[in-house]
Amino acid sequence: MTDDAAVQIIARGPRADAEAAAVAIDGDPMLESVTYSILEEDEDRNVWRIDAFPTSDEERVGLEAVLHGFSALTTVTETLADADWLAMALSGLPPVRAGRFFVYGAHDRGRRPPNAVNLRIEAGAAFGTGHHGTTVGCLLAFDQLLKRERFPRVLDVGAGTGVLAIAAARTGSPVVVGTDIDPISVRIGRENAALNAARARFVHADGLADAAVAGEAPYDLVFANILARPLVHLASDIKGALKPGGVAILSGLLRTQERFVRGAYLSRGFITERRIHRDAWATLVLRRG
Repeated sequence: MTDDAAVQIIARGPRADAEAAAVAIDGDPMLESVTYSILEEDEDRNVWRIDAFPTSDEERVGLEAVLHGFSALTTVTETLADADWLAMALSGLPPVRAGRFFVYGAHDRGRRPPNAVNLRIEAGAAFGTGHHGTTVGCLLAFDQLLKRERFPRVLDVGAGTGVLAIAAARTGSPVVVGTDIDPISVRIGRENAALNAARARFVHADGLADAAVAGEAPYDLVFANILARPLVHLASDIKGALKPGGVAILSGLLRTQERFVRGAYLSRGFITERRIHRDAWATLVLRRG
């Protein structure tokens, strides 16, 4: 922001309007890198909430314009205190259990269960602490798949903190590559891999044709927890990166965007194996035919 003050934009209203606003944010090219969440705040009153964290004046103005366009939403912009608000927020996040996986931060070291695959994930400035419905959905889907098969070669597209790639490495996948277009996320992924003694390699790459990614193909499993439009755009590339019979676990999409994304993959010969819904979010498990 021009005045160096961090702000948070909060919008509350009915589920249909909140989901429509989230779709509008995803569809705005000026807001493609914005960090936001959508969740159910009050089930009895049908109140859903969007929290958005713009990092520039342009993002703030764009978000406010989109959200104010939905009259059923009450939208406010609040200035965050001059503090390490991200670290403060993360310190209050509870650990998450998703199947065999237990995702925790440094403040919850003492709560690690002995019968779980414990993943210490420090978010920093990257997406993917394990608390978001999309990340939980991916871990649950992966947990179910591991009950009947193994994945020697795994690719995590848009790895963020690296939690999904690290989960694969910690459950026996010998080749795991995580990619992100954000160099900060790549650094955080590497740091988290070291914290977890996980043999996952993180690379800064823009697309699956990058030599660091393509050189390890074909993959047995591809994670892509990004956004709906990039998932559709990458459908052919993800198919090309997978071996026949390989699995794609896709998330980062709202339930309202599920048909749009599934259509792009079904038209390329994928078969739907499972769908997981967490709050307003969807996770798809698709197998290359």
